[in-house]
Amino acid sequence: MKKLLIVSCLLAFVASISMSAQDTLRYHIDLKDKAATKFSLKRPEKFLSAKALQRRQKQNLKVDSTDLPVPEAYIKAIQQTGVKVLVTSKWENFVTVSCNDTTKIEQIRALPFVKQAVKVWKAPDSFILASRRDTIINDLTVNPDTIYGTGFGQIHVSNTDRLHEAGYKGQGMTIAVIDGGFHNFDRIPVLDNVKVLGTKDFVNPEADIFAESSHGLSVLSCMATNKPGVMIGTAPEASYWLLRSEDSDSEYPIEQDYWAAAVEFADSVGVDLINTSLGYNEFDDSSMNFKLRDLDGQRSVISRVASRLADKGMILVCSAGNSGNSVWKKITPPADAENVLTVGAMVWQTGVIASFSSVGNTQDGRIKPDVVAAGVRANVINSHGSQGRANGTSFASPIMCGMVACLWQACPTLAAKEVMELVRQSGDRAAYPDNIYGYGIPDMWKAYQSYLNK
Repeated sequence: MKKLLIVSCLLAFVASISMSAQDTLRYHIDLKDKAATKFSLKRPEKFLSAKALQRRQKQNLKVDSTDLPVPEAYIKAIQQTGVKVLVTSKWENFVTVSCNDTTKIEQIRALPFVKQAVKVWKAPDSFILASRRDTIINDLTVNPDTIYGTGFGQIHVSNTDRLHEAGYKGQGMTIAVIDGGFHNFDRIPVLDNVKVLGTKDFVNPEADIFAESSHGLSVLSCMATNKPGVMIGTAPEASYWLLRSEDSDSEYPIEQDYWAAAVEFADSVGVDLINTSLGYNEFDDSSMNFKLRDLDGQRSVISRVASRLADKGMILVCSAGNSGNSVWKKITPPADAENVLTVGAMVWQTGVIASFSSVGNTQDGRIKPDVVAAGVRANVINSHGSQGRANGTSFASPIMCGMVACLWQACPTLAAKEVMELVRQSGDRAAYPDNIYGYGIPDMWKAYQSYLNK
């Protein structure tokens, strides 16, 4: 995801140190079944939270075997080989472990319930240890002409300001932001009224999520900022979970496993929408790279997990990718997933697509991106606490995510898939979608009126 991390941060201290020999390899362990489970689908309250169950019931969605936790007996048997369990996924039925001895992996492969064990991370020879706490400058400009401040144009282009005027600003909606870190969020005055319900780091539970990458901070600001005259985001009254799955120090498929665990956590705490401005196609070990033929929504772990979200009652909004000018050109997983909103970047002043915005279609012929939003000189709050500009589908995605949250608040009887289709059909290219703009620029007020007139 390194090429998508457009917002950089100043490092106060940098030192290169040797990686501990205690954790040099990590493996993704696929399991054959859940036969040893102690849970029953007849008693879902034993393994799903009340919020997760309420969301499914509201949308008439069934609890199924993918909701059953990974059997504890399997996890214990894996741990007994001497490896450390990092994360698990019940939807994809896998366990991710770390070790420094491949003979332990051979023991795991010999277990009767194990399908396969695949290496997904290798420790680099050295890594960067950085103190990332910047000075807060807090240099803000107040615009007396609009309560939206710098955020007006990127909201108005999709008529979301009209939804706001009607009272739909995201209140009662919960959004998870899965990213690489939220640098200085806890110290920035302009974000001090953002409703954060909690944080969780899946890369390193010991780390300070507010001392990591600044990328997630700027992504969050597109939706959550709520300072009249300075900047108002697209969902200023929504509540947020801040989750980290991106390891900025290396690029390996294990980040898909972290992401899967973050998504399932979001489900467990009752999240309605997820924004992820991440995408993967190249890794530090090039033998692990995806091919264009893999863009079918099923080849990558991250896309398979993403494709399940709507069936759990959540909406995933994700960045298309910034590969439009590269040899790759195409969207990057999870943007190829089914039943998600993949967002391309455009110049909001003109509606013209950004040259860097990744294109579709998927390998199996589905329209991608789904829609487009502001992603050229998008207005954000940076890690110094000041207004800034940023380029990338990384910012088009949260701008869209916040708008969709407001629309869903206004259309509470709709299921996740119905909301996404309503967004697509409100696009200015809905009659002739293509692999560059998708369904175009959505009109959220038009979508709301369509809902009212049904």
